[in-house]
Amino acid sequence: MQAYWENRFESEDKIWGDKPSNSVYKAISLFNQNHLNRILVPGAGYGRNTKELSKHFDVDGIEISSHAIRLAQEFDSTTTFIHDSVLDLKLDEQYEGIYCYNLLHLFKQEERHLIIDNCKKVLRDNGIAFFTVFSDKDHNNKQGLEVEPGTYEYKPDKIAHFFTEQDLRDHFVHFKIVDCGELKEQLSYHNQSHTFIDLRYIVVRANKSIYMK
Repeated sequence: MQAYWENRFESEDKIWGDKPSNSVYKAISLFNQNHLNRILVPGAGYGRNTKELSKHFDVDGIEISSHAIRLAQEFDSTTTFIHDSVLDLKLDEQYEGIYCYNLLHLFKQEERHLIIDNCKKVLRDNGIAFFTVFSDKDHNNKQGLEVEPGTYEYKPDKIAHFFTEQDLRDHFVHFKIVDCGELKEQLSYHNQSHTFIDLRYIVVRANKSIYMK
């Protein structure tokens, strides 16, 4: 995984251009409504989403690619970027909110649950997390070799899990689910090509009383 993204950021630089995901505006509105300030962004990439978030909040971004970190520090000087893996977070901080864009679906089941558990550890009680993932309605679903149920090597050396709504809810059983829905998003690449992707999003609230059950 690390080698894949290191090579891709080195060869393609700002892969998806300078503009943030449309979903970041939904997250900003949600975080503002709940008066949040300290936000963590796992899988921050080169900072196209953190740059928008950091206009409103105190933001830390986690990124595994050292090349992406260098790009991010130039592109978004306000966010603090941390070179680390979401599978092995070593953060002492506690955050009021988490914005995790299109990261969770890049892993197999065991690792997906590990990422969620790691996010749970750094999210304050009653904190809010906003995740987006690939939907099972996306055109790439069922393309390539199925490596696990619902998970396909849809591009060479790259897997993705395509979530049904129930599957997504089941992943967050230890949180209070606030909202769950669908998004269609246009990705614009630095080479000016465009594609549409079908996403699901989930908004959850940390609840230690649920964890203890």
